Amino acid sequence: MTAQDAQVDGDKSGQTANAKRHQILDGARRVFRANGFDGASMETIAREAGVSKGTLYVYFDSKEALFKALILKDRQMQPEHCLTDLDDSAPLFEALMRLGGVYLSRMILPETISTLRMVVGASEKFPEFGALLYEEGPKKGIRHLKQFLLHRHEIGQIVDCDLELAATQFLDLCIAGTMRRMLLASGSSPTPAEQEAIIAAAVRVFMKSYAVDNG
Repeated sequence: MTAQDAQVDGDKSGQTANAKRHQILDGARRVFRANGFDGASMETIAREAGVSKGTLYVYFDSKEALFKALILKDRQMQPEHCLTDLDDSAPLFEALMRLGGVYLSRMILPETISTLRMVVGASEKFPEFGALLYEEGPKKGIRHLKQFLLHRHEIGQIVDCDLELAATQFLDLCIAGTMRRMLLASGSSPTPAEQEAIIAAAVRVFMKSYAVDNG
């Protein structure tokens, strides 16, 4: 076998292992969301993923390691990821309306709600899971929005203030009341019209508190 052939075989082996890992994580996600962390077993996860229990342990040596890997894999799906692509050219009101609308729509997705319930349920026993989700989601989102607000402050659109607090408050305003209701399964998701009204109210409150009054 030539060195080139060995490299090809190695690449194929790596691709197969990566595909198998994704297969296991997809199965684990379904089980964790349906049964919670405590209610999930490695045997059930292996069956749902279509692998043997032995194969499962080759990739993940514990349920805790598997759960952590799942949080890390899904970090790009977290709603706060939309805050990495902020419109710096639009007027402040329009930019915040667009941002808030996308953020709220992602926060109320069934998979987002399921992930939050799943992690919150496990965090009492394993607080590191909640901390990991917070670091990969809300904390990053606040940091990106803070940078956006800093630029708007520098060009005279935002008053002198605690920009991190302002970013946090805006995101909280966008989901005010809605997330609590969704997490507790009390009622249905807000309609598009209701979502727009929620965000419009959030932006008005934010602008009144933090936008420079040019009038």
